[in-house]
Amino acid sequence: MMDKRETYQTLYFETELIELWPEGQVPYAQGHSDEDRPAITPYLVEGKSRGAVIVCPGGGYGMRADHEGEPIARWLNRIGINAFVLRYRVEPYAYPAALRDVQRAVRTVRYCAADWGIDPHKIGVLGFSAGGHLTASAGTQYDRGRAEAEDPIERESSRPDLIVLCYPVITMQDPFTHEGSRRNLLGTDPTDEMVRQNSAELQVTADTPPAFLWHTADDGPVPVENSINFAMALRKAGVAFDLHVYEQGRHGLGLAEEDPHVASWSEVCGLWLNRYGFASDSTQG
Repeated sequence: MMDKRETYQTLYFETELIELWPEGQVPYAQGHSDEDRPAITPYLVEGKSRGAVIVCPGGGYGMRADHEGEPIARWLNRIGINAFVLRYRVEPYAYPAALRDVQRAVRTVRYCAADWGIDPHKIGVLGFSAGGHLTASAGTQYDRGRAEAEDPIERESSRPDLIVLCYPVITMQDPFTHEGSRRNLLGTDPTDEMVRQNSAELQVTADTPPAFLWHTADDGPVPVENSINFAMALRKAGVAFDLHVYEQGRHGLGLAEEDPHVASWSEVCGLWLNRYGFASDSTQG
């Protein structure tokens, strides 16, 4: 009988889509459509590449923006890094469904790392806007795996080795939260404890992974204070970070190809990922 690792290899080569749980085992499942079945789409680099990054598109926890998915994976491939675009659950799903999805994605990539030529200690998560909130949550709400779990994937750690936050929603607290993201994630009347637990700047510890953040100073929907306050929390905890704030630029720019100045974020981020040894040898400077 084929074990889970062999099954995932077959799924990748046959469908180029890997569902994160077998049918009937998805936690909090409300149905059987694609939107009820979290998955990752692999974009693997030819030859040996040490690192992998799981990409979480934005969309206010109500949808997932296409321009923050596959184009980001293709950029990561160009700089020698494996990528996986996460199909995480959005509204009508609420907390903690999406968090469980990204945790499971980290565990899955780590479990299959040897088969894909990936260093299991070089697995990052990158997210935009609400996907940035999911990424920050992955970096502040994780576990080291359950050794006693029957499912071998659940024995793996869900802690990312680094996180990349692109104009992220960080806080669920007023006045800097994004109202749509908070409503879709926590409902219309969340408790103070739910708001606090999902405000990533309040969950930072010395064990939070290193972070790269970028934002524009005039972002209207998601104020720049989200990134600044998260960076301040990292600073207080002694966690390494890069913070880049651009003077102007609308929310949701993605690779920002329409703005050459802001578009420099991807080059700088690539250099930062290089510092952590994520790129293949052929792309190292």
